Amino acid sequence: MAGFLQQIIEGLTAGAIYAGLALALVLIYRFTGIVNFAQGELAMFSAFLAWQCVQSGLPFWAALLATLAVSFAGGMLIERVIIRPVEGAPELTLVIVTVGLFFFVNAAAGWIWSYQVKSFPNPFPEGAFRAGGVTAGYSSLGVLGVVAAVMGLLYLLFRYTKIGLAMRAVACNPQSARLVGIRVGTVLALGWGLAALVGAVSGVLSAPLLFLEPNMMGGVLIYAFAAATLGGFDSPGGAVAGGLIVGVAETLTGAYLDVIGTELKIGVPLVIILGVLLLRPQGLFGRAVVERV
Repeated sequence: MAGFLQQIIEGLTAGAIYAGLALALVLIYRFTGIVNFAQGELAMFSAFLAWQCVQSGLPFWAALLATLAVSFAGGMLIERVIIRPVEGAPELTLVIVTVGLFFFVNAAAGWIWSYQVKSFPNPFPEGAFRAGGVTAGYSSLGVLGVVAAVMGLLYLLFRYTKIGLAMRAVACNPQSARLVGIRVGTVLALGWGLAALVGAVSGVLSAPLLFLEPNMMGGVLIYAFAAATLGGFDSPGGAVAGGLIVGVAETLTGAYLDVIGTELKIGVPLVIILGVLLLRPQGLFGRAVVERV
């Protein structure tokens, strides 16, 4: 039983990282209807920025705050310069733009910092909490705590602030929001900035576990897509729940199904995506789209 609970804890830790990136995907989709295939690379670039700040002598938490600020501004700049000109274009055009952004950011990171693997400092203390034969590392607890804090802050933002109310209005109906005086373009830019900030948190949390290199978020992005699909692309809370479910499912499958093991665990999110699309396309917590004739 202790071994099973240990696998659950490890799955929740991995799932928290997937949930952070899935949350960023959902935020952009809610505001713009765009599935951002470059979200993982933006998170990777933010992790490199944090690493560079630490290498320059900044304490880790000061480096993180600086990275979050730059990531937020960068997300707004991407929306204004790259996404705004193709607003309203066919879906295939938007997919091509975000895929192109994926390759551009990846190449830029490799050009600036090289493709050599780098060690990223772990912000959480070493050691673990032990109870009943189960060990929970302080790093694992820290990751879960950070994701919970991000989710709580987003809830407070959307529920109790004017900016959050405006963002919810634009996500629901941008045309009506524009008629009541909301600056939709500014809100969309804020949405991209917020998604980039949340993705940066995921990238910084991933780096100590994966080692820092330009391709580190490729696998995480697949799991994040599975989490967003499972929870529902229009549900931020569903994205977090989906990330935790995917993380636990991946860990338990790799541990207890010998035919899969650690080598084929990447197939778990693909099976989840396929199953959700076949059985419940809107996800567990998403809303089905109803069209009136």
